[in-house]
Amino acid sequence: MTGRLMWIILLLMQMAAADIYLHIPRGSNNRINEQSANRNNANRMFDSQNNNRGGYNVGDAGSDPAGANDAKQYQMKYFMSGGGNSYLDVEWTNQHGCGGSEDEDPHKQNCQLVLQFMCQEESISASDDDKIRAGTSTQTQDYNGPQGATENYNQKENRKNGNVKRDRGLNEPWEWYDSCYTRERNKGLFTADQKLKRNNGDGVSAATYTRQNPGDNRYAYECPEERDYYPYWHPTPWIDIAILTDNTSLCEYYKSNSFNVRSYGRCVEQYSGTNRVKHASKYNNPSACEQEGHNWVEFYNYLEKDTSLTNQADCESKSTDQLSYRWLVPFDVYDESDSPTEECLLLPPPLICEAAPWSRSNHLGNGIGGLANTYRWTIPYFPSNTEKRCALRLRYNISTDDYDPWNTNASFNTDLGKGAISPVQQNPYVDIGADTTALRLAINTAQFGRTFQDRSHPFVLRPRPAEALSQTIYNINVRGKRGNIVQVYPAVEYDFAPTNLVIGENDLVHFQWTGSNTHNNGNPAGDGQVGDAGEGRRGTDRSNVAEMADLLENFPVPYENSTLWKNSEVIWMSEALSGGNSLSAEDLAVSMSSAGYFKCVSAATCGQNSLERKAAINNLLDNAPASYEAPLIKLKAGTYYYMCTRNNNFSNRSQKGSVVVLPGNQ
Repeated sequence: MTGRLMWIILLLMQMAAADIYLHIPRGSNNRINEQSANRNNANRMFDSQNNNRGGYNVGDAGSDPAGANDAKQYQMKYFMSGGGNSYLDVEWTNQHGCGGSEDEDPHKQNCQLVLQFMCQEESISASDDDKIRAGTSTQTQDYNGPQGATENYNQKENRKNGNVKRDRGLNEPWEWYDSCYTRERNKGLFTADQKLKRNNGDGVSAATYTRQNPGDNRYAYECPEERDYYPYWHPTPWIDIAILTDNTSLCEYYKSNSFNVRSYGRCVEQYSGTNRVKHASKYNNPSACEQEGHNWVEFYNYLEKDTSLTNQADCESKSTDQLSYRWLVPFDVYDESDSPTEECLLLPPPLICEAAPWSRSNHLGNGIGGLANTYRWTIPYFPSNTEKRCALRLRYNISTDDYDPWNTNASFNTDLGKGAISPVQQNPYVDIGADTTALRLAINTAQFGRTFQDRSHPFVLRPRPAEALSQTIYNINVRGKRGNIVQVYPAVEYDFAPTNLVIGENDLVHFQWTGSNTHNNGNPAGDGQVGDAGEGRRGTDRSNVAEMADLLENFPVPYENSTLWKNSEVIWMSEALSGGNSLSAEDLAVSMSSAGYFKCVSAATCGQNSLERKAAINNLLDNAPASYEAPLIKLKAGTYYYMCTRNNNFSNRSQKGSVVVLPGNQ
């Protein structure tokens, strides 16, 4: 059996998808800081295939726009798991429904939701071309193709240095797209009647051409073939979190073929006259690779490397019931290596596969019980205890039963020379009988099987503080942005997320939010409504937390009547918030209600940042920071309600939340 035929058999669902928007963590939909309702550039970072109005602006750290200074952008910060789990409730809206089963709650399509993330060391230099970043320019990263098979290492480096711009957003590294552009596409795939092009110059029809992307549109350094299919059959820089599906009988297939737990290979060539490994090859299977005298090497994904361990025995002896260390070749052996060699890798956790939460077709809204559809992500543990800069992506796939998605391959593509006709055609006419005029169906074969996605702005995963090594941590964030429901759509209005949280009294809560100072929602607005209805200065997101007595009310309680703050124990707070000093319950109340504008009450505690010394806060929080990280707190058993004073416009929007703390180990 040839390598090519082996690929066809392993392959691959044909997938389709519809609009999807991340709300926690905030999805960019290719936005940065536009003051318009529409994003400026749908090709900026990735192919979302969502409409232009979606997405959240990148967070600003202070009360003014970050502008061209990315150091003034805010990255959300989440504690890693470790002795206890750290949970982030990933939240989204998807348009065409998912969940249920064909017998009990049939939908109009099959579906999968695929969650993945990528990380790198947070300490990587800001000047490094490969740093994960939101960028400050809405332009797409540049790209020039290779100079032929004889290109040497220095020529490749010159291409990269000329292409990658540090003011533009980046997730996947430049080498990822360059290898995709160089590698022949998988010709075993069903492409219906779409005509896929070839690269300029070397004649290869590359992995940048797919049924959904037949014209080779480029979206920064995303590889279209990898984007359109899951699981992918080459090493990728993305780590699987979960796949949520309406067909759980496929779970074993997904889990066993996840790059988290198995290897995938690529063809390894060397630059002429050297032992230096190339990052790219046009050969996409073992047979073709080895026939040309090159090596097909199996690569592995990883959470992080332990570079202190230099042999297999020491490496693998470090494994525990929770952590798997293996002596393997990492996927990111690019041109910097003389040969692909084994290193000590901490493997990612296995892929989670479970039933997708139910959502309604043709409705970009909530699921069962009016609650947002979420997946509770157990944030991974990195034993090095070094900060990681990360990005998360969510792909939403729906497939049709008009052809068998598992068994329809290239042999079903339209080929008039061979008399082959695709089972689906572009905008076909159908005869419904009774001698009527044939009717046309709205079928675009490039989209009869699509993959939409959204991605977060960069966020940071960081080590647990010494005071919280073993407790469970729950993150409470803010979803939504400024404007009325028509103006913000397809985003949502403000609310806390999760809105209603139930925890135990041994658990910890971490409030945090981020917002923009450029959410003006101005022209161009597409088919939506221009404007940014709301309180305070135009274009600004602001949130705070003030305790209230009941969710049915709309007034906060004075500190004297507080239970939330008086029953809170501050376990940890950032140096920026505390200045090295502890906070009292009253300090905590002041800091939370002022969104961090005031750090404390007394100058003796926090000096010029105190209520005693600092200039008055604007009563609509205009001069407060757009983003805020609260202390990590532990709460006594009880039920607590809270609100945002600025955004709780009764009858228009309701930004309220609750935390129920159960006693003991409940």
